[in-house]
Amino acid sequence: MRYSYVEPKELIETPQMKALKEKANGIIEALGGEDWHHKFISLADKSEREKVEEQVAKVRFFLNTILGLDKRLALGKINDPVIAVDIKVGEVMSVGKHPNADRLLVTNVNIGDRAITVVTNDLTVKEGNRVAVALLPPANFRGIVSEGMFLGAGEGVLKDVKGEIGGLPKGVPLEAFNETRNLVEAFLKG
Repeated sequence: MRYSYVEPKELIETPQMKALKEKANGIIEALGGEDWHHKFISLADKSEREKVEEQVAKVRFFLNTILGLDKRLALGKINDPVIAVDIKVGEVMSVGKHPNADRLLVTNVNIGDRAITVVTNDLTVKEGNRVAVALLPPANFRGIVSEGMFLGAGEGVLKDVKGEIGGLPKGVPLEAFNETRNLVEAFLKG
């Protein structure tokens, strides 16, 4: 879409974009509806659960990336790879120690339309923090699948982010996007 001659705001209204969104929603329905992922994970053998969780998280990431494309295009022409992923305001709902790593925390984060798991190395993150979350391709951190990364600058994760839960964060310093930008660029290079 980056190399299209159609303006981003016009691209949103094209039949191709509407068909893409319809197909993504059709896949979700074919999988069993909005909560399809819970069923897949619950049916997995205990020995296969970690692999299934990781694969399910990848499918959810790609479907949500397609479904959020129109919102990213609505931002207009932005020549920055960070625009390839959704960045949302989230609220940390729970924080726990990682079962297999002393220097990591496992958080459950409300991002408006759903909750995601984020593994972080910032040990100061607490329940109730309002954070900016980059929804990245899922990554397995010692047996726990993380579906995103908190944005931070200098002293760690930004913990009082302005904006609606699930919406775009407001007032985030540009340097807070650096790590997300680096990860997106590395992902795109393969």
